[in-house]
Amino acid sequence: MGGPLRRFRFAVPYLLLAPGLLWLTVYYVYPAVQMFIASFWSGSLSQGYTFSLSNWTNYTDAIARYEEQFVRSIVFAGLATLLTFLISFPLAYTIAFRGGRYKNLLLFLVIAPFFTSFLLRVISWRTILGDDGLFLGPLKGAGVVPEDFRLLATPLAVITGIAYNFLPFMTLPIYVSLEKIDRRLLEAGQDLYAAPFMTFRKVTFPLALPGIFAGTLLTFIPAMGDYVNAELLGQTPSTRMIGNVIQSRFLVNNDYPTAAALSFVLMAGILVAVAVYARLLGTEELTSGV
Repeated sequence: MGGPLRRFRFAVPYLLLAPGLLWLTVYYVYPAVQMFIASFWSGSLSQGYTFSLSNWTNYTDAIARYEEQFVRSIVFAGLATLLTFLISFPLAYTIAFRGGRYKNLLLFLVIAPFFTSFLLRVISWRTILGDDGLFLGPLKGAGVVPEDFRLLATPLAVITGIAYNFLPFMTLPIYVSLEKIDRRLLEAGQDLYAAPFMTFRKVTFPLALPGIFAGTLLTFIPAMGDYVNAELLGQTPSTRMIGNVIQSRFLVNNDYPTAAALSFVLMAGILVAVAVYARLLGTEELTSGV
């Protein structure tokens, strides 16, 4: 038995990869190919569709028609990612360096919202930010803000909702990077008479860049395609993101060619943004740091 096993050892990695590759092929590659084909359709659901690779008007028309939603999605996702980082880094730093025996409890609290449905979390924010909700109700009752002041149906509500829902995706990678830092490096910085801020800027922050890189990607990419927060917390044309447009084109208007073209434009835009971001930070150094 040992002989045949040794003879086919080269196939073991491929056998281990096979289930994952099969899953990706069936549930990602095949739907992506079908969606690519649909983006070159012309016609309607009632009359039928025809395919032609020369039918690039779906892309040009979709970009021209929904340029505002694309720009808004980039701005909302970028601001939400920045807000998430500003909250997550101090949180992850505190857990990694000051958590002590409570680290596991604090990490559990970070991921605890994941035990609740994403939709329920967004609806909870809708209740909190409501005109008579937990936040605005007492302020209006005390006369601090006018009666017609509202947080719902504003960009602030959408950005806040996105940041809240993706906070763990930023916090956990940063925590892992900070936790792996050799404390002797920090002690060496102090021994060389570096001020605490200088040690942080020259040692701690650069060593945390792999986690920051991973966290920003895990936050920005899904935030770009999010439509639940904009749908439930925005509710106005001025807060619609490209995810709302794609969802509406697919499921409401049955405009499959436009929806597919928008999806591929969004995918391509995200890939370009990630490539530029990785280039600026230095992907090889970051991945070797991990």
